[in-house]
Amino acid sequence: MSPWIIVLTILQLLTALATILIVLFQSGKSAGLSGAIGGVADTFLAKNKAKSLDAKLAKYTKWVAIAFVVLTLLINILA
Repeated sequence: MSPWIIVLTILQLLTALATILIVLFQSGKSAGLSGAIGGVADTFLAKNKAKSLDAKLAKYTKWVAIAFVVLTLLINILA
């Protein structure tokens, strides 16, 4: 096994773990509905903060997933 494949495999493992963590940190789509039913009142700033954090996490998810796919293709080509 060449050193490049080992390095790429380690990077692929790290991107897989990062994808899992980023997805777990994202709030569910039904979080707003449960808050409305439970009577939790959010301020305007709290809603915008949550949206911006969710938007950033969604953007990070896309980039890390793209990196994972590229690493997978590179490992497949080199192996």
